[in-house]
Amino acid sequence: MSQPVPLTSAAAPPRRLTSEESPDDFSLVLGGPLYQLWRRTRLAGNTLDLLQRRIIVIALFAWAPLLVLSVVEGRAWGGGVTLPFLYDLEVHVRFLVALPLLVVAELVVHQRMRPMIQQFVERRLIPDTARANFDAILASALRLRNSVVAEVGLIAFVYGVGVMVIWRTHTAVDVASWYGATARGRWQPSLAGWWFGCVSLPLFQFILLRWYFRLFVWARFLWHVSRIGLKLMPTHPDRCGGLGFLANVCPAFAPVLLAQGAVLAGTIANKIFFTGAKLPQFKLEIIAVAAVTLLSVLGPLLVFIPVLGHAKRVGLREYGSLAQRYVRDFDDKWLRGGAPPAEAFVGSADIQSLADLGNSFEVVSGMRWVPFTKEAVLQLAVFILLPLLPLTLTMISLEQLLEAFLKVVF
Repeated sequence: MSQPVPLTSAAAPPRRLTSEESPDDFSLVLGGPLYQLWRRTRLAGNTLDLLQRRIIVIALFAWAPLLVLSVVEGRAWGGGVTLPFLYDLEVHVRFLVALPLLVVAELVVHQRMRPMIQQFVERRLIPDTARANFDAILASALRLRNSVVAEVGLIAFVYGVGVMVIWRTHTAVDVASWYGATARGRWQPSLAGWWFGCVSLPLFQFILLRWYFRLFVWARFLWHVSRIGLKLMPTHPDRCGGLGFLANVCPAFAPVLLAQGAVLAGTIANKIFFTGAKLPQFKLEIIAVAAVTLLSVLGPLLVFIPVLGHAKRVGLREYGSLAQRYVRDFDDKWLRGGAPPAEAFVGSADIQSLADLGNSFEVVSGMRWVPFTKEAVLQLAVFILLPLLPLTLTMISLEQLLEAFLKVVF
């Protein structure tokens, strides 16, 4: 096993964890300036309750002013622009579907992750000599989660890069729209466009990037934990040495994956309907977004590959030696005349022990190097790609779809 990586001074004894830093109460989302803002504005309680209030206020703050300003400017459903506000699928999906999903994900991840961290202690995966180091890793993760500098940096990135570069050059539809148009080589935003670019879009991008920052905190925590010499059991029935419980955290991020897929679907839909693009043109973008999003959720678990690989090799060697000794004794006893004359072969416990040993060796042989399965990868991929499914209708007419359906049924 890898040697522990001390995060505390060898001279000073480790401090006691506060109740917030206990493995019982670890949360990836209960912290940071935005969380404190939710609490002070009574949009959330100590455990992220008041979910409906938070969703309604945030969605309306981001979306409703755009509707009002577009109506005032006459760009809500016409106004001589190619893309009126009410026809903009991307903006509605972004603020009325994806943004609420990102808010819902906070509560889901909080509730799912709290008991998971305690499993490291309850399953005795942490050696007694490394418990202080584990507590230090936990405290370090919570300090990073609560970092003011990190969230201020995300805000700076959103305004400096997210809005002015990424959205403007890669996401925005290059037609006259409710949020502005290009005139004489210069971009001229509307009033709704100013609110969109200064408030709504930065808010959404910040909350989305904040999730990726939380995933980075999670990955960093797991990486440090993987280096403290975990006491894995190669014969554990989860075939992950006892780490299989970590895979149960991944489905909690399904709302984040669904939100990311919805934003991608809205962006592609606008380009299909208003610039004449075709869905197959975006296959590289779809593959790239799906791969990056999946990696962000499953990637943190890959840090256990060296640990699980080492545990499997040690398990095969140790259980192989044990099996060799047992089958040699079994052979000497029952095939070479070593058994007492009065001992019956039928009903002997030796047979069952031999079978149990073989089953244990099969479990070790089938031990995975990652604490998740292919089925888990496919399930998460479905959440990303599900919002893109309606776009396939742009490649086939409704009449053709109904005709194909009737042929299948009848």
